[in-house]
Amino acid sequence: MRIHIPNSAFLGNIDPFLRAFDTSNPNILEITANKKWISVHPVVLAMIAALGLSLKPEQITCEHMEATSKHYLKRMGLFDLLQIKSGIEIVEHEAAGRFIPLTQIKDSAHLTKFLTEMIPLLHLKPDQVEPIRYIMSELTRNVFEHARTDIGAILCAQYYKKSNTIRIGIVDRGIGIKSSIGAVYRVTNDLQAIQLALTPGVTGTTDRIGGTEFNAGAGLFFIKSIAKVNRDFFVIYSGSGLYKLLRESSSKRIRLQSNPFKDKHSKNEDLPYWQGTVVGVDINLDNREEFSLLLELIRDTYSKSVRERKKEFFKKPKFI
Repeated sequence: MRIHIPNSAFLGNIDPFLRAFDTSNPNILEITANKKWISVHPVVLAMIAALGLSLKPEQITCEHMEATSKHYLKRMGLFDLLQIKSGIEIVEHEAAGRFIPLTQIKDSAHLTKFLTEMIPLLHLKPDQVEPIRYIMSELTRNVFEHARTDIGAILCAQYYKKSNTIRIGIVDRGIGIKSSIGAVYRVTNDLQAIQLALTPGVTGTTDRIGGTEFNAGAGLFFIKSIAKVNRDFFVIYSGSGLYKLLRESSSKRIRLQSNPFKDKHSKNEDLPYWQGTVVGVDINLDNREEFSLLLELIRDTYSKSVRERKKEFFKKPKFI
């Protein structure tokens, strides 16, 4: 495998980075980078870390990096997590208020500890932290419940002061959305599976509309809706399929949709195959709605969607 860190790869322009990902020779990983400048979304680093953790350190090569921003990779913990030498010496600075370095989480106990320890790192107000904690908790629990992966969830995040935005990436190398959803629903491709995974009340644990008391099929829908209300990007990539929620105009009234394909979005179904699931989300803290009210709005939309789907289901003719 070969993955190149470009000069810029954020959710809005992530497609060229994904298309350049070389999946050939899965027994090695070559990491290269732009010579002059590296400025990428945390989800890019989480992807590289997840690839590397699937291999032994001796199977990973990282070219000598000339860009001054190579120190960012060191501070985010990429080389330490993969146990590879970087040749980069840096003076460590306090991380609080800037980023959550690459973290590997394998179980619920580790997740609980992480969620407690991440709060001081962000130095945000309590009401600002809640949506971040919710997103990280939901996406990581999704990995535990559906991915079936030995390396767990790989996550990191960064706060961008200029735009007052938190950017989050959570990645796994599990069975992927198509295999998870396909265990219950008939799906023909990765994009269709992603569409179902984002639909409220759909879960890979049961074909019951609205899920169960333990898994209601709400997490991804809630997170996409948080991004939409805040007019931010949300990306989910699994197998060869990519769904990207695009930003809405500030002058346009927000309407939550149960069908993700009715939102303003872009999609691809012929990208290099990613074994597992990649999720990236941006949350602008200036635009953030009061979180409790936002969740109430999303829950109302979720409940309405589930009721409508159940009504349609029971209207279908039954043949004995």
